[in-house]
Amino acid sequence: MSSPLFDLTGKVAVVTGAGRGIGRGIAEALAAAGAYVMLAGRTHATLDAAASAIGATALPQVADVAREADVLALRDAALARFGHIDALVNNAGINPIWRTIEKTTLADWQAIIDVNLTGTFLCCKHIGSAMAARGTGSVINLSSVGGHVGLIRSAPYCASKGGVEMLTKALALEWATRGVRVNCIAPGYVDTDLTSSLLHHETLGKPFLDHTPMGRFGEPRDLAGAAVFLASDASAYMTGQSLVIDGGWTAH
Repeated sequence: MSSPLFDLTGKVAVVTGAGRGIGRGIAEALAAAGAYVMLAGRTHATLDAAASAIGATALPQVADVAREADVLALRDAALARFGHIDALVNNAGINPIWRTIEKTTLADWQAIIDVNLTGTFLCCKHIGSAMAARGTGSVINLSSVGGHVGLIRSAPYCASKGGVEMLTKALALEWATRGVRVNCIAPGYVDTDLTSSLLHHETLGKPFLDHTPMGRFGEPRDLAGAAVFLASDASAYMTGQSLVIDGGWTAH
């Protein structure tokens, strides 16, 4: 029998970037713990596939978190369907480039900041605020080891994730007396369809693997337990923190 501390029966979670990879893995874990999940993302096909795999407790909603109107529509759709929101997982993120700062364009920088940092801000502002108004909830922001240590050729990404870390701490203070906890999960290198070509590249991937003490890349399921923990009563006295799940990357 599972512990009631981790039971999410009847809870409602909104997960962004939920169509694949880490977001889908987290959504599946929250649903398995009993939650209803609103799956948000930019692609109909991947969202529908994820919702179909999870079952009747999942509802897809196309949304671009960098667009305020989409975030408002996502919030309203979740409230209309479920009546309340208990957890928000800000997973949507991109890192489409791997370049030195000299070769990084302003458009490159802006695209990453828009999704990773501004998108997290907008979801916290509109969806997190709905939880604060109700007096209960958990916000789980997806950061990265790149929010804790520098990564080469990833300056915009590291800047965005460092911003997510500090946004998390600031909002944890703002909402501490309003029943909403705000924490981060900071993954190391996780093998998904978006990262596979880099991580398994014949020459580029080896340094990442060599720097990981556990000798393997993460998988979405490696983050699932942390997400359930942070969404549940098991973490009721925890806010403003960052759980680093990186196979030992930052222990160096």
